[in-house]
Amino acid sequence: MEQNLLNIGFGNSVVAERVIAIVSPNSAPMKRLKDDAKAEKRLIDATHGRRTRSIIVMDSNHIVLSAIQAETISHRYATLKDTE
Repeated sequence: MEQNLLNIGFGNSVVAERVIAIVSPNSAPMKRLKDDAKAEKRLIDATHGRRTRSIIVMDSNHIVLSAIQAETISHRYATLKDTE
């Protein structure tokens, strides 16, 4: 079984099939989602100390933070899906 990896920036990848949503972190509900995941130890910070520009929700209930714009990651995701 082949798994497609989605590049989320700075050498980090996630399995594309496990991604539920890619969202911008600017709204209050997304900030709450991030804070709840951090409190429950489900938060994965892949920003390497940079500003969080997107939140990736995984099917494992983990929240992944990325320093790459949500639009850029969404485009990469769509490109992966088109090649299947």
